[in-house]
Amino acid sequence: MPSTIAHFSSHQAILRHGDDGHQCCLLLQGYLSWQDAEGTDGQITSISVPGDIADLQMLYRPRIQGNLIALGPAVVALVPYRFFRELSVRSPAMSRTLLLMLLCDQAIQRNWTINLGSRDALTRVAHLLCEITTRLQNVGLARDFKLASPFTQSDLAAACSISPVHANRTIQELRRCNLLQWQGKTLTISDWPGLVRLARFDPAYLGIRPRDQGVRSTPLGPAKGVAALA
Repeated sequence: MPSTIAHFSSHQAILRHGDDGHQCCLLLQGYLSWQDAEGTDGQITSISVPGDIADLQMLYRPRIQGNLIALGPAVVALVPYRFFRELSVRSPAMSRTLLLMLLCDQAIQRNWTINLGSRDALTRVAHLLCEITTRLQNVGLARDFKLASPFTQSDLAAACSISPVHANRTIQELRRCNLLQWQGKTLTISDWPGLVRLARFDPAYLGIRPRDQGVRSTPLGPAKGVAALA
C-alpha cells in the first residue's frame, strides 16, 4: 500500500474545511476527531480510533467538511485515494469492506445524534466511554478495560455538548460510583457492567460480533481488513 507516514501533535489540524482532499488518513496510533468548522466551541462530531480511515467518505465526495484534528499525538498513514478506488475495482471483498465501514460510520453518527438529543450528561458521557472502549477492544487495544484517554476533559465536553465544568463534575460522579478511574492520560473502567447499565449501551450499531468481555481482544469486523493493509 503506497503511503506516507505523518506524525501530528496534540490538537494539530490534519484537514481543514474546504480543502480538496486527495489522500485518505488511516489512523495508526492515537485518536482523531472531526470538529465543527462553523462554530466557536470546537464541537466534536466524531472520534476515530486506530484502524479507522477517518475521512473515508472523501473517496466519494473529495471536499472536506469540518476540520480533522488530532486528539493528542497521532500517527497517520496518508494513502492516495486512487489506491482504494483501484483496489475496490479489482477486489469485490475490499469494496464490500469499505462499504461496511462507511455504513458503520453512519450508524455511529446516528447514535451520536441520539446521545446528544435524548440523554442527560451523565448518560451521554457513560455511553461515549462505552463506545470508545468497545471500538478499541475491537482492534486489540483497551485490554483489561484500561486505555489511553482519547481526550482531555475539555475534549470530552466538546464531544458531549456540555461545559468543561459540567464534564468535570460528571467524571467525578462516575468516580464516586466506582465505575471508572481517570489518572493522567490513562482511563480504566472499574465496573464495565455497571457502566453499560448506566449508559444503556447496546453495541449492535457498531457491527461488532459479540464475544465475552474482559478476554484478550482480537481485531474483528471491518477494521480487521484495514488493519491488515497497514
